[in-house]
Amino acid sequence: MLLEVKNLYAKLSENQEAEKMILKGVNLAIAPGEVHVIMGPNGSGKSTLANVIMGNPRYTVVSGDILFEGESIINLRTDERAQKGIMMTFQNPYEIEGVKLDQLLFTAYRKLHGEDKTFFQLDKEMKKLVDDVVLPHEFLERFVNLGFSGGERKKGEILQARFLRPKLLILDEIDSGLDVDALRIVASQINEIRKEGTSLLIITHYARILNYLDVDKVHVYVSGKVAMTGDKSLAYEVEETGYAIVNGEHGVSDLSKDSSK
Repeated sequence: MLLEVKNLYAKLSENQEAEKMILKGVNLAIAPGEVHVIMGPNGSGKSTLANVIMGNPRYTVVSGDILFEGESIINLRTDERAQKGIMMTFQNPYEIEGVKLDQLLFTAYRKLHGEDKTFFQLDKEMKKLVDDVVLPHEFLERFVNLGFSGGERKKGEILQARFLRPKLLILDEIDSGLDVDALRIVASQINEIRKEGTSLLIITHYARILNYLDVDKVHVYVSGKVAMTGDKSLAYEVEETGYAIVNGEHGVSDLSKDSSK
């Protein structure tokens, strides 16, 4: 497995109360090249899971483990996890005034991949990818996300992922706020990212982006843990019936949908 989350319990770092746990025994395994989707109600801990995998210091792991390529990363900093090949996009991408998008991409690429390509090769590749995500080349000269629309920010996140080629890409609500055309562009780029060998963990509220993606597993996430796992059809069932499909905090209404068995 590329990523293994084992019986993970976590909470906000500043909260010392044991009963304030956000992650309550999460188990998840993603093989190389797989695409997994997590769906769940607001406040269920989906984004917390993404942040804990990425090593956000706002959260403290109380017990359990996270393995990446068979190695525990639980004690690694966020930048160390990134250098191992884990990348996460944000629901609301941050503005970075004073840093141009092309500067960010060049610097991050060199940190991850070294000097395997010349400046001119990288510049040519970057401009090709800007065309692929349907953004003007001038965006490369602008400060990161400063003055970008919501859709432009999400396209910029996908541009970064394609350029940096992580081993694992976590997309936290990449489809939120996108119109139909932008959604299709982002989905097509996600498919390209997968073709290049990257595994993906996609967190979403809606099944609409799955109309354009090949997905290996869909997980229903309720009350801080994975309560149900199935194929893409499970996402459409959730969208139609809501999270009543899950009986109680830990129960599953239809074990036959568990394609992980």
